[in-house]
Amino acid sequence: MTSSNSISTAKPILIVGGTGKTGRRVAERLDAQNVPVRIGSRSGSPAFDWEDRNTWLPALDGVKAAYITYYPDIAIPGATETVEAFARLAVDNGVKRLVLLSGRGEHEAQRAEKAFQQSGADWTIVRASWFAQNFSENVMLASILAGELALPVGDVGEPFVDANDIADVVAAALTDDRHIGELYEVTGPRLLTFAQATEEIASAVKRDIRYVTITPEQFSHGLAQEQLPPEIVGLLNELFTQVLDGRNEYLADGVQRALGRAPRDFSHYVQETAATGIWSDISEGQ
Repeated sequence: MTSSNSISTAKPILIVGGTGKTGRRVAERLDAQNVPVRIGSRSGSPAFDWEDRNTWLPALDGVKAAYITYYPDIAIPGATETVEAFARLAVDNGVKRLVLLSGRGEHEAQRAEKAFQQSGADWTIVRASWFAQNFSENVMLASILAGELALPVGDVGEPFVDANDIADVVAAALTDDRHIGELYEVTGPRLLTFAQATEEIASAVKRDIRYVTITPEQFSHGLAQEQLPPEIVGLLNELFTQVLDGRNEYLADGVQRALGRAPRDFSHYVQETAATGIWSDISEGQ
């Protein structure tokens, strides 16, 4: 339930990246509350493209608030300037209520946060740890299915956060003005290494899935062989070798502060995801 000072929901809320991991979940929550939503994506109507600034204003036209996720990642060079320009354009056109998704331990992300805070917006920042859903909704899925996850990360603990918790926090921030001016650092409730996380998945699906630590060079070579764009290869290498160097090996209370409840545990995510069958051996039933 929103407060008496909550923003009006007569106008839609723009979700930039509305088809992504958190964006589509935020859209589902707002839909469930009968809050009008506008999906900001290249396939949206009107279309939105970070690389085409001519699409920004039509996407903002007539909306009351916006959730901002930057593609491919807020950690890449130039993200700060782009996010700042979009935030200022939004404010200048009467869209002051803005919520930004950021990342922990990323220098460029923290630069973007500062610029965002100075944009004149009624802002909220959600600074997230690694998504649990990265094991089931991105490039790591293929490795899990193949039975071996190989990454340039050793025994570093990461408090994987459930994308559903992020969506809950964002939806609350977009519809209740008590979250204005808050920076919520959101994590899961415990630290796990990638090896431990892989072991939990393997146990849940009763399959042999190994975790192997490789060098950054081996990692980059493997990504290049998958024909990923060079900028994506560089981004992933930086995230795995720098952000996961131990600097984020701690828990934060953002979910508790924003929602008044504990964050979902990784085991909850694993059991829920395993039940969908997405981690089942791809050769089964063939």
